[in-house]
Formats: sequence, C-alpha cells, structure tokens
Amino acid sequence: MRLPKTGTIEVAPSILSADFARLADEINEVASAGVNIIHLDVMDGHFVPNITIGPPVIAKLRKVSNLVFDTHLMISEPAKYAEAFVGAGADHITFHIEVVDEPENLIEKLHELGVTVGICLNPKTPVERIEKVARLCDMVLVMTVEPGFGGQDFIPEAAKKIRRVREIVGPETRVEVDGGIDTQSTPIVVSYGADTIVAGSAIFSKPDRVAAVNAIRESFEF
Repeated sequence: MRLPKTGTIEVAPSILSADFARLADEINEVASAGVNIIHLDVMDGHFVPNITIGPPVIAKLRKVSNLVFDTHLMISEPAKYAEAFVGAGADHITFHIEVVDEPENLIEKLHELGVTVGICLNPKTPVERIEKVARLCDMVLVMTVEPGFGGQDFIPEAAKKIRRVREIVGPETRVEVDGGIDTQSTPIVVSYGADTIVAGSAIFSKPDRVAAVNAIRESFEF
C-alpha cells in the first residue's frame, strides 16, 4: 500500500485513542467509513513521555487490515528501528527532525526499503529546520500539540506553520497535521494547506466511529 496521491484530503484516524483491547475491530470500523490511512503512533518513553506500540503489534494488525499504515516514530533513534517497522508492515514512516543529524541519509534508506517517508516538526521547532529536506519526503507532518499524549488542545500558532510548509513543498507532497484535530480545527488547517488530517479522540471517543469520520469530512467541505 502507498500513500494516496496528492489532490485529495484524507482523514487518518489515530489508534492512540482507540480501544487497545479491540484494535482490529476499531480499525475495521473506521475502514468502513472509507478511510485509506490509519495513523500509528509509536512512542518510546524517551523522546516523548509515553510508551505505545512496536513492530510486533503492527505485524499483527497488518494481517487484519489493508489500509495504509502511516507510522509516526516519536522515538529517539528512528534509524536504529526503522527497518523493523518496515518489516512488520509499515507502509509509511515519519520521523522527527529533532532527533536526526543527517535526515537525508535516513530518507534515502527508507525509500530504499520501499516505503514512503515523512518528516515531522514539533510545535516549537521552526520550519527552517526541515527546509532543506522537506522536498525529499513524500509527506511533512506538522504537530499542533506537544507529542506524547492524545486528547490535547490544538495550538493555533503551530498550525500556521502549515502555510510555510506548503510553500516549500508545493502541491506534490502531502502535508499532514496531528494534534487537537476535530471538526473545529480541521477547516482551519485545511485552509492553510493541510491535506492529511490525523484525528484520534475526535473519532475514537465517539460511540459511532463512522459518523465521527464523516463529521470531520463535512467540516472541510466548503
């Protein structure tokens, strides 16, 4: 599976807010809403103050889903573990600019492994940090909360960086946004140029996951 080509706005449900006791059912439910991407938050308890899933869980989920696995490595050593995540079934790997000294090398390695690649910047990280490598990537992820936990409040100032990112990468690279995304913040980030919308609690905290996905879609259909 590959990231969808640009030209569409995609909702990517984040399983960080899902019921981990029934992850396969949760993923299948949002798949029935017609989503193409599922967002997998990988946390190591070091780069961010939380621990989530690793390659063994992704390998199990791969057996029950054909969605694009958008794997967000919020970890201190992405180069060390990237190949294991690809082997487990990740289709796309995003890593943080804050932890990689030579991002060009990791981007090249990941492309050689056959996956698409994203680079991410935290709310306090200036866009200039990714300017030289953003166009080498298939997607740029702008965090609109501090990474580490779901359910945080959207940071409007961080979202404004989407405009500059879109200027840098042009129309052929996806611009993803993650953090505090719901029906209120989605139209804001879409107006700035985001086309890949990660939503966690706004979907998985609702009793009807399909209706929640559709509500987010309706919020950006101007």
